Amino acid sequence: QVQLAESGGGLVQAGGSLRVSCVASGRTFNTYAVGWFRQAPGKEREFVAGISGSYKSTDYADSVKGRFTISINNAGKLVYLQMNSLKPEDTAVYYCAAQRALYTIGRTANEYNYWGQGTQVTVSS
Repeated sequence: QVQLAESGGGLVQAGGSLRVSCVASGRTFNTYAVGWFRQAPGKEREFVAGISGSYKSTDYADSVKGRFTISINNAGKLVYLQMNSLKPEDTAVYYCAAQRALYTIGRTANEYNYWGQGTQVTVSS
């Protein structure tokens, strides 16, 4: 069982930056692909960014490419999502998710076995 917890959400003005973090309780993310998803009110959960279990590959949704960066710390225990040039349409609950995968990065929610509780990100105009 992998327990995930997000932190770092909050309120920021459009054009600002925010970093959210995801920690796996009691373990590293070694061999687990990690994805960040978001869900706005009335909308489906959507893929934002992911990093492979080998830590060598990343993937981004077109809507955030060039603005968001996913990374993992040296100890392999924290996955970050750095969000720059934030827009009001980035407002959502952000979730991290994990699945046992070394080289692939899933883009759909049902590919992931483990989920955090989410952290709210609100971007004001």
